[in-house]
Amino acid sequence: MKTVKTKKKKPARPSGGFDAVKMMRDIRDKIDKDIEGMTFEEEKEYFRKGAEKYKKEEKSSS
Repeated sequence: MKTVKTKKKKPARPSGGFDAVKMMRDIRDKIDKDIEGMTFEEEKEYFRKGAEKYKKEEKSSS
């Protein structure tokens, strides 16, 4: 019978490092709270304004 060496598994992310999943969940939770109770039209306006703000920031950083 052959002995199989196994490699030690590395952690999914470095301790103390950047946690993209947590960041994404935090952002999603903030948006959920912001749009809670809005009509569909209000939600569309919320995201349109957010997109405009993002585009404006992109242009100024270029």
